[in-house]
Amino acid sequence: MADAPNTGLTAKQRSDIAASLNKVLADSYALYLKTHGYHWNVRGPNFQSLHVLLEGQYQEEWAALDAIAERIRALGELAPQGYAAFGNLSSLKDGDPEQDWEGMIGELKADNETVIRTLRDAFPVADEAGDEATADLLTQRLQAHEKHAWMLRSTLGAK
Repeated sequence: MADAPNTGLTAKQRSDIAASLNKVLADSYALYLKTHGYHWNVRGPNFQSLHVLLEGQYQEEWAALDAIAERIRALGELAPQGYAAFGNLSSLKDGDPEQDWEGMIGELKADNETVIRTLRDAFPVADEAGDEATADLLTQRLQAHEKHAWMLRSTLGAK
């Protein structure tokens, strides 16, 4: 068996941080899947602009998944994989491709807000351990999802 990371964090700290990141990863993956699916299935008079908006968001979300999983691995833990593992960890529900564009955008707005809360829940665990690398990753993801939620809210005509 390989040596555990010797980076100034205890095994318990690494495990606790990874557990919070597992939830972030699962919610992020579920949001990516839904955003990509709604990109494919959105319909209506705003199709082109919505299709482009969602493409930008799902591409950004996809790139972030690797960074989150790699942080879990850098902590010496295994990243969850597979639909069952993500389904057990995630708060988000699958999307419904039958709904209208307003329903899709409203749902994605709410789901981004859920991911924002999941990220905020992970901060104290990283902060308590003095894990600046994880805190930095969480900050970057928080900024991205706050922007996504704002754009979706604005698309719906809300403040």
